[in-house]
Amino acid sequence: MFEDIKKNKIKSGIIVSGFILIITLIIYYICMALDLGGPVAIIFSMGISIAMSFTSYYNSDKIILSVTNARPATLEEDRKLVHILDALMISSGLSHRPDLYVVEDPQPNAFATGRNPEHSIICVTTGLLDKLEYYELEGVIAHEMGHIRNYDILLTSIVTVMVGFLVMVSDLFSRSLFWGGARDNDDDNNGNAILMIIGLILLIVSPILGEIMRLALSRNREYLADATAAEITRNPQGLISALRKLDNDDNELKTANRATANLFIVSPFKNNKNGRKKARII
Repeated sequence: MFEDIKKNKIKSGIIVSGFILIITLIIYYICMALDLGGPVAIIFSMGISIAMSFTSYYNSDKIILSVTNARPATLEEDRKLVHILDALMISSGLSHRPDLYVVEDPQPNAFATGRNPEHSIICVTTGLLDKLEYYELEGVIAHEMGHIRNYDILLTSIVTVMVGFLVMVSDLFSRSLFWGGARDNDDDNNGNAILMIIGLILLIVSPILGEIMRLALSRNREYLADATAAEITRNPQGLISALRKLDNDDNELKTANRATANLFIVSPFKNNKNGRKKARII
């Protein structure tokens, strides 16, 4: 497990670097398509990429909480949730207690976010609190604590913000690609032309790449979080039972979107006959 955590950190750096490169090339293409000069395009695209990286690192959790309309959990309203987290802290191996948030929604679901275990958040829906028994809820909270302990939260949070940005840019500029101001193809700078072609390709395929990356990340990290939850609770049946209930629930999370969907323990959308991902077997 410790080897997997080490690999997670290395993969996180590689994937984030790849996203920065993709965003830089896309912004560069957009600048060139709008007939901005080469040096201006390079400076502007690098500036946007650095700003996106900085924002994603320090504010991804705030952005995600805002998008999902989450509120802070309180002892008065969410006593069971607070007590479960406090009890699990003893065996979790975490030195800092995650902040708790709640989304008012009937779908039972949960996610963890933040940039590191010292700045981490666990968010659950009211549907999760209402529909799960104590040990089932304990299993879900331990699963999210596993994501925090295994350093999954930084990568998933940054990927969520960056994929959201790529989807937004792709949707916007795919509609305005042939508007006026396009750059003349007779540019003598072959390097700029190559970068423009790469940027155009990435602009078109970035939503697909983002979806593939989210799916690839989700599978491996979810299994590791499951194993960590079993270690923390010493009761894998609690999480298994919870996942079955979540898998069979017919509600859809109203505040979820394409960018945030991968954060949740089960898909918030009803994409197929059963509505969401199948429960995983620990």
